Amino acid sequence: MTGYYIIIGLFMLISWFVGNKLKSKFRHYSKVFLANGMSGREIAEKMLADNGINDVRVISTPGQLTDHYNPADKTVNLSDVVYNERNAAAAAVAAHEVGHAVQHAVGYNMLQFRSKMVPMVNLASRLNQWILMLGLIVMASSKNATLLWIGIFLFAVTTAFAFITLPVEYDASNRALAWLKGSNMVLPNEYDGAKDSLKWAARTYVVAAIGSLAQLLYFVMMAMGGRKSE
Repeated sequence: MTGYYIIIGLFMLISWFVGNKLKSKFRHYSKVFLANGMSGREIAEKMLADNGINDVRVISTPGQLTDHYNPADKTVNLSDVVYNERNAAAAAVAAHEVGHAVQHAVGYNMLQFRSKMVPMVNLASRLNQWILMLGLIVMASSKNATLLWIGIFLFAVTTAFAFITLPVEYDASNRALAWLKGSNMVLPNEYDGAKDSLKWAARTYVVAAIGSLAQLLYFVMMAMGGRKSE
């Protein structure tokens, strides 16, 4: 299991770096105030209106970096620092979350596919760690890797979900940036701040996906090694 802990440790370190960089970027661009004086809520509502979306509400949600779009009740949920603030970082996040609402409205295929995977991913997430652990124990004692392969399949589901999330997130950011620029909502320096913020936000998803793939490959090698030793 030493190799597994090395992989986990490495990606925890990378994730920590990217996460800290993201927070640093948002702190920096939260000081770049919008010339139009609009808040994150107002930016979101304007983007929704410009895309002809009238059945989505923009609401405030507690916490930091808790912003998300909920397709179940059609709400764009913005954290307090985004909902109320009037800066480039807030504009970027607000527009990005509305980007998901636009995806939902136009039937963006990757978002639909991702949504259909959610029930299976939730189940796999609850079970895979326990089954993987038991599978490793069983394989070590009996050389039978069947249970481990079941755990690997469940882990593969969550890994696939992480990679499917990438185009969904990048597309939402592209929609946000295109609208911010095309509608002249922000000045060039404000646009650059929004673009840089979303770039680092996207990298957190990339790190998570690659880390999940690395763990998956490790378990596959463990299972194949156990089979060869039978």
